[in-house]
Amino acid sequence: MKIDPNARYVKTHEWARKEGDLFVIGISDYAQSTLSDIVYVELPEVEDEVISGEQFGVVESVKAAADVFASLSGEVVAINEALEDAPEVVNSDAFGEGWLIKIKASDETEWDALLTPEDYAKVIEAEAE
Repeated sequence: MKIDPNARYVKTHEWARKEGDLFVIGISDYAQSTLSDIVYVELPEVEDEVISGEQFGVVESVKAAADVFASLSGEVVAINEALEDAPEVVNSDAFGEGWLIKIKASDETEWDALLTPEDYAKVIEAEAE
């Protein structure tokens, strides 16, 4: 299982990575592997507000549909439009081309409350037992 050392995580398996003054959000490699083949991604609109811990989208696979939760609060400034035609990119590159949204955080201190890569690895280990 890949874990991006530059990202922070939440227990619901979303990640956030700071890039300049924005935060990129997606689902973890563990989440995509658990879901299996992703066939559809529903994302918010640009300029929508997302709130930390609240649902902002849905990822559907051949096995199940899963809600996606915001790891930080803020305004959506970009969505990964490529996923509309190629949602399977989330499976092949969860931390790269498979990102979901980019936000301008309304409270950057929320970043400090997110799980470190090491802490997230423990969450995965506990779930795998």
